[in-house]
Amino acid sequence: MRDWQPVLGLPLWVWLFVLPAALALFCLMRRDLATRLLAPLWRLLDRIYYGAGVLAACFMVLILLIIVAQMIARWSGVEFPGSTEYAGYAMAATSFFALAHALTRGAHIRVSLLLSFNNFLRFWLDAFAMLIAAVTATYFARYAIKTNILSKLLNDRTQGQDFVPEWLLTFFSMFANAPSKWPDMWAATSSKLVYTPMWLPQLPMSIGSVLLAIVLWDMLTRLLATGETAIKGETVE
Repeated sequence: MRDWQPVLGLPLWVWLFVLPAALALFCLMRRDLATRLLAPLWRLLDRIYYGAGVLAACFMVLILLIIVAQMIARWSGVEFPGSTEYAGYAMAATSFFALAHALTRGAHIRVSLLLSFNNFLRFWLDAFAMLIAAVTATYFARYAIKTNILSKLLNDRTQGQDFVPEWLLTFFSMFANAPSKWPDMWAATSSKLVYTPMWLPQLPMSIGSVLLAIVLWDMLTRLLATGETAIKGETVE
């Protein structure tokens, strides 16, 4: 895990695990100071989690629209190639974009049987579980990004009948290239449809995994700084 070392001067595992753990330790040792310093960042992250949840809801609506379009195409005898693949991509995007927002709302399954004994045991068990979850999610996010990179290098394409406009690929590729390369990229882009490259539907997986890792480290720092978990389950009556 030394991918960033030539650029940022530190091994990747330091950036992904040591620095977040050091921040969590700082929150435990200097609670009042950490709360004051991190409160604006916490508010910003809450908005990002909420925005990801809204995006997940949009993809869920897109699934409905694709299903309706499939029904209309079947009734009218018109072909809708790739509709099954599009629905699958939208379903994956819905699942991964919703991960961070769902965690903040207590929608993930959390076994709380041992958390009801006393406040001391609840605090440390919750912190330990959050730490393990954050480390695991960080590993998953790192390899999800590597999957994107590998798919791009291999030019891996879907085996289905789904196509995307080439300009859409150029748009997303802009974020992985220097601005000086953008004019040449758009000059070489046509308006034709091409087979979907696998890195495109894999992007929501990578983004959602990164957000999940961030929210778990975030919830850990809030727990250590305030002494109370920031995961609040919604009561349904």
